Amino acid sequence: MNIPNILTLARIAFIPLLVVFFYLPYSWSMPVAAGLFALASVTDWLDGYLARRWNQSTPFGAFLDPVADKLMVAVALALLIERFDSIWLTLPALVIIGREIVISALREWMAEMGKRGKVAVSWLGKAKTTMQMIALLLLLAFAPGTQLSLLGVLTLHAAAIMTLWSMVMYLRAAWPHLSRAM
Repeated sequence: MNIPNILTLARIAFIPLLVVFFYLPYSWSMPVAAGLFALASVTDWLDGYLARRWNQSTPFGAFLDPVADKLMVAVALALLIERFDSIWLTLPALVIIGREIVISALREWMAEMGKRGKVAVSWLGKAKTTMQMIALLLLLAFAPGTQLSLLGVLTLHAAAIMTLWSMVMYLRAAWPHLSRAM
């Protein structure tokens, strides 16, 4: 067990806390939920940075890091779907969740074929993740109908477009291998 892996495990531990603070009936609960999400987002960047910097990458960390990321994002999106109760938030949220499932399965399948490098995280995936995190922070921190929550919804739409674009890029990279397997 090393510090990057501990940070990843902490990110998973933040998920139930995010849910609890999200549902607390106090005016301060949503900013605290957003703060927990922000802290989890920072640990996502920090654990990867430290693992590379200190040469502490492990198979466990390589497995757990994307799982922690996807769990945190999926839970936040599910909470926000309920809170906003709007197709304008639900549709991009479902696109993002659906893409994560497809790309996770694609990466697993490509890894079994020894071709995981063909679907490695790209600059677009990193930009998409950054856009998602900004959107989710805004949506968690501000009530529906406010200008900043509207900015969050628009940012989530931009993240969903980037999500689809990156999915197409990953599928195109994998297509020669997928088409041979049919």
